[in-house]
Amino acid sequence: MNSIFVYCEVENGKIADVSLELLTKGRGLAQQLGCKLEALLLGHELDGLEQQVFLYGADVAHVADDARLCPYLTLPHAAIVNELIRQEQPQIALMGATTIGRDLGPRVSSALHSGLTADCTSLEVGDHTENKTGKEYRNLLYQIRPAFGGNIIATIINPECRPQMATVREGVMKKEPLPAPKKGEVKKVDAGKILNDTDFVVKIIDRQIEERKIDIKGAGIIVSGGYGVGSRENFRLLHELAATLGGEVGASRAAVDAGFAEHARQVGQTGVTVRPKLYIACGISGQIQHTAGMDQSAMVISINTDAGAPINQVADYAITGDVCEVIPKMIKSYKENSK
Repeated sequence: MNSIFVYCEVENGKIADVSLELLTKGRGLAQQLGCKLEALLLGHELDGLEQQVFLYGADVAHVADDARLCPYLTLPHAAIVNELIRQEQPQIALMGATTIGRDLGPRVSSALHSGLTADCTSLEVGDHTENKTGKEYRNLLYQIRPAFGGNIIATIINPECRPQMATVREGVMKKEPLPAPKKGEVKKVDAGKILNDTDFVVKIIDRQIEERKIDIKGAGIIVSGGYGVGSRENFRLLHELAATLGGEVGASRAAVDAGFAEHARQVGQTGVTVRPKLYIACGISGQIQHTAGMDQSAMVISINTDAGAPINQVADYAITGDVCEVIPKMIKSYKENSK
């Protein structure tokens, strides 16, 4: 059990960002544990993708290239992942907390009796001592995630069963390629020897994919609003400022719960993690559930009537004032100075 597995999602010939984020994190974990990082590539027409996983730190790429594996189906992908884990016996297996990962992860962990922590926001390596028995465990995977609606952060461990499995939320980890691709090993997987007819009892007759209309994860500028904005109507000011600056609109959980903004705009532990060049927090108090999703922004400007709001502790610039008064002045000033 000397490796870390990362299941890489492939769609339209591209590896999903969350998989590259996991390879980046897995690279660091593998260095700590002194083991190999291995990527699983399942799909069709995968030529060249192994070089991309090597660029992000993988030592080995297991490649199962078969027309029957594209598009994704639960049973054939689960059968191959299960078989590879049984053969290679990794100590850790990671997947994105996406639609695919949330479908595949539980099926694999159930078949392997390994346990699974879903929707993690952080992964670390550490030790653990069992209180009752005094038994010590070394180099366990700390699987860290929000719990009880984001009100606490739980650290979960799996001392006995292997692999230690987790799905990880998109955007919470950095995606950092190596300066140059490393030379890795490609292991071809013969899907025909693993799959059987029962893996294809479900067939895709028609496939409809609707592109995401709101995607704030990659925005360079985000104007985000909280409950303090006051109403859905007041949120129009945020949209106007974002349009002026060429950015996107985000929201806190309180603002989403109040109906001021769509859930797809939610930033924080129970929403999206973002790293924009500029984050303007409007009427946001700045509780840990929110700041955990934006505290890596390059610059933070807060606008709040409360000079003592926690958001000001992470802000580079704090403006004390009413959002409805400050934002129109910002829009006017920007337009005047950008002519």
